[in-house]
Amino acid sequence: MTATTGLSFRAATEADVPDVVALVESAYRGDASRVGWTTEADILDGRRTGADEVAPAVLDPTTLLLLAESGGELVACCLVSRAHDQPSDEPMAGSAASGPEVAGPAAHFGMFAVRPGLQGSGLGRLVLAEAERRAADEWGARRMVLEVISVRDALIAWYERRGYARTGRVSPFPYGDERFGVPRRADLEFAELVKPLT
Repeated sequence: MTATTGLSFRAATEADVPDVVALVESAYRGDASRVGWTTEADILDGRRTGADEVAPAVLDPTTLLLLAESGGELVACCLVSRAHDQPSDEPMAGSAASGPEVAGPAAHFGMFAVRPGLQGSGLGRLVLAEAERRAADEWGARRMVLEVISVRDALIAWYERRGYARTGRVSPFPYGDERFGVPRRADLEFAELVKPLT
């Protein structure tokens, strides 16, 4: 039996908040995260998320905190948010737009975490596909937008293999705001990627 056997999806409830926080932290922070390949332990210390961020997302009607369970256990999660902005013709400061521009409603993908010992099993691909399907079918989203720390080359390549492309837009990392972690290097920024949804 693998993590993808009997996989089921559901929206998170308030009772799930502690488990979601623990999952996200385990996938990105500390030595435990090094079991998987999505760790940020070499670039960031501190927290990745907390109940103060997860609980409001559960209650927000414009977001979906999607849980993936296998055998009754939480194995992955992601946060999909409605975003109604149109793509700009002008790139963000310091960038050169090069990716696809798709008009229409957008959804934003984030807080993506797969249990470290299950990373590389195909589970993440299934969670991403379910998030895209729900955003398109339930909200009418025509594109999915996400941001990745630009030095995360392997993670960006993973998204590119799933149809995402860099837009060329970047945004600064919130240095000094420990809610987003404590940086271990001075060159962090977010790269925007987008995928058209059909």
